Amino acid sequence: MATGSADVQREDITNSLIVSCQPVPGGPMDSAQFVTGFARAAVEAGAKALRIESVPYVAAARLAVRVPIIGIVKRDLTDSPVRITPYLADVEALAEAEADIIAFDATDRVRPVPVEALVKAVKARNKLTMADCSCLDDARRALAAGVDFVGTTLSGYVGGPEPEDPDIALIAQMRTLTPYVIAEGRIRSPEQAAAAARAGACAVVVGSAITRTEHVTSWFHQALSDAYVARGAQTALGTSVLGPTVLGIDIGGTKTMAALVSGGKVIEDMIVPTAREAGPDAWLASLAQSTSAWSSRFSRIGIAVTGLVEDGRWSALNPATLGIPDGYPLVERASSVFGKPVCAVNDAQAAAWGEYKFGAGQGRDIVFLTISTGIGGGIVCNGRLLSGLAGHFGLIRSLSEDRAPLEDGTSGRWIASQALKAGFKADAVDVFRRALKGEAWAGAIVSQSASRVATLCRDIQMMFDPKLIVIGGSIGLAEGYLDRVRAHLSEVPPRLSPDLVAAKLGGHAGVIGVADLAEWAR
Repeated sequence: MATGSADVQREDITNSLIVSCQPVPGGPMDSAQFVTGFARAAVEAGAKALRIESVPYVAAARLAVRVPIIGIVKRDLTDSPVRITPYLADVEALAEAEADIIAFDATDRVRPVPVEALVKAVKARNKLTMADCSCLDDARRALAAGVDFVGTTLSGYVGGPEPEDPDIALIAQMRTLTPYVIAEGRIRSPEQAAAAARAGACAVVVGSAITRTEHVTSWFHQALSDAYVARGAQTALGTSVLGPTVLGIDIGGTKTMAALVSGGKVIEDMIVPTAREAGPDAWLASLAQSTSAWSSRFSRIGIAVTGLVEDGRWSALNPATLGIPDGYPLVERASSVFGKPVCAVNDAQAAAWGEYKFGAGQGRDIVFLTISTGIGGGIVCNGRLLSGLAGHFGLIRSLSEDRAPLEDGTSGRWIASQALKAGFKADAVDVFRRALKGEAWAGAIVSQSASRVATLCRDIQMMFDPKLIVIGGSIGLAEGYLDRVRAHLSEVPPRLSPDLVAAKLGGHAGVIGVADLAEWAR
């Protein structure tokens, strides 16, 4: 069942998943039977190539599968820190076992054999080469020596504490040197694999998360142990299993949501229209009445609102979104109406915190954009939510002649107004529906909005360099919209291109975020 190794080309593994079938050394699955089983299962599920350690396991897998195999040999040397395929004899043995690609340590450390000699030996056997690198300089030297692929395999493993996340930045940097970059190292989720691909990797290696049962089990075991310890502490304190319950309120330009939130989970919620002309006093009174049946179930209140919140006072930044009296004493009035402690923040900042703690942010620095009636934003940097004016991206002045705020030429209100100009009485939802049906006028409006958001996202990347830009809101999460935004960024160099992901908490991001902030405000 051999592939005919000499015929394998670099394109054969381009745009692919590579599964590393390397059991824990000495573990219960450290045998040829398990390695070949991993290999066959991975290929059947869609892997286009495999990475396998040791000559016997490469030979066994070659009999079981037809896809390209990246072969390595690991050795613990006393006179060198290099472990991956350190000797010319290892190259010869892997080639004899019919590995298609031979990978080796390409770091600038004391080594038994120069990288150039390893490349020459691999090429002499008509095989392809992969340089396992730790930094951009390693990749430069390896490419100068003639390697076919460079990988991020050793990033974080040549000294100092081991990072938790994959080195997405290094992938993007390597992509400026060659299109043949293989992402490898600490890629433990589909989201991380996708991020590596978007950063420019031509292929992505996933190992422990797929083939090392011991590692994956330990991740889940630790997470559950922490959760059970926390639950025991909460029970001892007389709180709920999830934690204290907070009433989260999100007052938007078209609707208001109230929800009971505990531990980042919505227990119950309700949505009522925002009576725009009634004003904030009436909104609070109505909310208190609507949630009166819940009053014994929460001890604190978090309120998320469009506009600016400073020192408990609420002001409109764009009255077209929602007009309110300037400096309205939101925290004071709400505390009086509900009779309980109140925390208030901007709605997009609250949603940013929700996505950071419990959603798509995964605890990493993010910028959150909500694209809906208007455009709002929030920034979490070094684990801290930036407050005040930070993140009000919708109010950035556009390049139009009237210098109107960006959201006035991008968001849901603008989409509806453009439809009317085109001769169609349609709201944003209807415009999206018609765009999906292929109506050119609707597609043009949606595409123009997406183009402006793409430009905003690139500017945000240049200003803050966040790990992720999380997109939410009814427009941002509308079917096909995020794909249109990404399409407008397709020509941006990988290092400058933002990593865009859809918000996971949807319409609950604001209430979840503000509830958590209210709890922290104790």
